Amino acid sequence: MTVQMVLLPVFVLVLLSFILMFRMFTVRTGAIKNREVRVSEVAVGQKAWPTKAAQVSNAYSNQFELPVLFFVLIALALPLRQADLIIVLLSWVFVVTRYIHAGVYATSNNLKARFSAFAAGALVLLIMWVYFALKLLLAI
Repeated sequence: MTVQMVLLPVFVLVLLSFILMFRMFTVRTGAIKNREVRVSEVAVGQKAWPTKAAQVSNAYSNQFELPVLFFVLIALALPLRQADLIIVLLSWVFVVTRYIHAGVYATSNNLKARFSAFAAGALVLLIMWVYFALKLLLAI
């Protein structure tokens, strides 16, 4: 696999973080402008944000939880020359689940759909790690 093929899903996932960050900015500034919340209420915490702002903020924060394990795996697989077609395909599946999870979280916040996307992504990431570990440790 080329470096570009391996890194493209990483870049697409990083893009999701920036999309959510900008969305969070617009939703939060909108809440302040519309007087849904005062700056003094949110200056030291996030509990006072309106529901929509909290949803987008939580979706953004989630990008620094499970995806970290994905980034570490890719950062290890590339220099160790273990990033093959299976890793790339599973990477794309993981990225799609993250977009679905974030999209549901930032919009309808349907818990069943959100959990399904999260669980699917977590399972794919677990499979990636097991595959990577076996490939590396057993030289397969």
